[in-house]
Amino acid sequence: IITGGMERRVQKVISRSWMVKQMVDDLLQVLQERLSDTLLPVLHPAIGVGSAFQGWCPYEKDDIVYQLLVPLKPPHGHTFSLELGTTQTPAKDCRIRVDLECTCTEHKMLCIVHNTEEYLKWRKQEEPSLLDILCTHAYLDVEKVTCWFQDLVKEAWVTLPQAHQYKMKESSFSQRSCLMQLTSDCGRTLNLQMMFGVQQGDTDIFFSSQASEDTYTPSTAWIESYTVAEGKFFHHIGKQLPQGSVHLQCLYLCSRILHGTDISPYILKTVVMHLLNTTPLSGWRRCFAIMRLSDILSFLRYCVEWKQLNNFFGNRNIPKEIILPAHFQISQPHNVLQHLVQNPAAHDKAKRQLEQL
Repeated sequence: IITGGMERRVQKVISRSWMVKQMVDDLLQVLQERLSDTLLPVLHPAIGVGSAFQGWCPYEKDDIVYQLLVPLKPPHGHTFSLELGTTQTPAKDCRIRVDLECTCTEHKMLCIVHNTEEYLKWRKQEEPSLLDILCTHAYLDVEKVTCWFQDLVKEAWVTLPQAHQYKMKESSFSQRSCLMQLTSDCGRTLNLQMMFGVQQGDTDIFFSSQASEDTYTPSTAWIESYTVAEGKFFHHIGKQLPQGSVHLQCLYLCSRILHGTDISPYILKTVVMHLLNTTPLSGWRRCFAIMRLSDILSFLRYCVEWKQLNNFFGNRNIPKEIILPAHFQISQPHNVLQHLVQNPAAHDKAKRQLEQL
């Protein structure tokens, strides 16, 4: 079942992913230099996220979307404050309030926060500021950030050496991420999606610009994202497993099997992460591939039957290398299959689809 061709495909996708990341790093370096003396967000190096960077992408090469998260930090003299829910029922989204920060002690003089004259002078400056152009009522606005970033990318791309190899086309279909299509001289296509994120403290959890397309999300709402933590988990577990383990190939095969059903890649990935965390490491050798495939589909059927699959990062056995907010230890894990609880018709359909497999 696990062929040499499949393993080569996994390696090729990973290799191409890191080539894409290098291009994005070069692009962000140009943008960082242009923004270095401004009052606009500080762009940090992109983090590759999603199935392509994890090595199990189920799509054909021209349909792969390489997803990258661009962390945003506040510029000098500003702070980001995350307005979350309570620890008992932590919010799955938040608003990010932008405030001016006191820098009196840093410069040994009154800052714009405590000097009315200096504040008025600052407000009259022609240089655009974060509060002026990227916020709505002092809250960081996803759609404004996206539009601003897209304009920066258009200007910066033509200065890169890669611009001679790839023609760039931006998509206007997304208001919450920057979608780019790069086409090489030989016709090879690379699809990129750059999302934006604000880190929750010093943890691996971000609040991201990405949101579900089938529900309305206010432009000042940022959605809790586990994608960086997921990437760290796959990297960590990959170093622990025996050489030649087939966890990524199993994930790829199951995603192909489930193509066309209502079982999303995210649900499948959550199932596999739980099994990676509980199955003996030696059990992922190639000789156990059939057993592991059976385990994945059996556990998936069980979860769908009972309409219960806890978010992976809600359990107590997370590797210590992954840093989570404190409230994750005491709050009730989110049920990834909650939509099946709320929609009996969707539950019946999902069970029927798995039975037909």
